[in-house]
Amino acid sequence: MDSESARMSSAAEARFRIDYPNSQPRAVKVIALDNASEFVVKRVAQAPWQRATFFTSIKFDGALHTGEGWSMQAWLGDLAGRTKALVDEVASADLVVMVSSAGTSAQAAAVIGEACAVRKVMTMALIIGSEQRSNEELSQTLAALRPYASMLVIANGDEYIEEMLAALRA
Repeated sequence: MDSESARMSSAAEARFRIDYPNSQPRAVKVIALDNASEFVVKRVAQAPWQRATFFTSIKFDGALHTGEGWSMQAWLGDLAGRTKALVDEVASADLVVMVSSAGTSAQAAAVIGEACAVRKVMTMALIIGSEQRSNEELSQTLAALRPYASMLVIANGDEYIEEMLAALRA
């Protein structure tokens, strides 16, 4: 009786092999949540990326309502100054990365997080500038982002964002 390894290397089993890599670039949307993070997002966007799209602002109408009746209209501003619908951008994303500076309320994270939850899109939040802020200010931002981020990272420096996006195949 042949071992599993011997059977898998046979010509009969070779026809089932996939001859191309299974790692596809992800469609990543990177959104700055405040003025300080907007500067960093614009700088990071200048690097060559495969399928990452960068946004520097979010505007919304109406009050945030959680649950089935949630119907807030929100728009993102891209680097060219065009307005894009948040729901359309989330619908075409594999991952949404929110960038916030420590000490900000990051209330836009609730709108983005809710839109991602409806579409089952993974979210990640990066907090920058923590070394210049107090623990209370950092805690405020962490508390605002935690409910809306599957992964929450306090970045040691702005270059960490580039490294994280590269690791995520953006």
